[in-house]
Amino acid sequence: MEMTGSERISATPEEVYAALNDEEILMQALPGCKELSKESDTEFDAVITVKVGPIKPTFKMAGKLSDLNPPKGYTIAGEGKGGMAGFVKGSAEVQLEPDEDSCILHYTVSAQIGGRLAQLGARLINSTAMKYASSFFSNLNEIMSGTDEEQAGEEAAEEDQESSNEQVKSGS
Repeated sequence: MEMTGSERISATPEEVYAALNDEEILMQALPGCKELSKESDTEFDAVITVKVGPIKPTFKMAGKLSDLNPPKGYTIAGEGKGGMAGFVKGSAEVQLEPDEDSCILHYTVSAQIGGRLAQLGARLINSTAMKYASSFFSNLNEIMSGTDEEQAGEEAAEEDQESSNEQVKSGS
């Protein structure tokens, strides 16, 4: 699978580069990310759950940054094992370009997928990858634009309350 694109991020290249290397920001921005830990400045481990069609595997990921060129970009390579669902292995080249008070993040991704996931077909996998990339950049943009954390906390509290109410109604 190959995927390329560009996204405008509401921050300077320096701020975006720092965010892309910040565990807490990545945990918030990556859809389905359950755990993320930096083992060093260039190596990390993550646990990510992804829904692809009828399958919802959890991948144990290991990644490594190379070709570091702060704040202009880097290359990230990694692989993940999703048990019986299969595996994913790939790399992405990330370039940050200043653009007035924002930056344009250019990316080129190359990935190999095997196991049950590969049997779902390229069209479903590609559309899922695009959806997850879009969610990641949307989340990152919200974080970088300084969305009111208090408002986000209130929304989370409301969701928790709704969830509790649904459990009470269903008798759980």
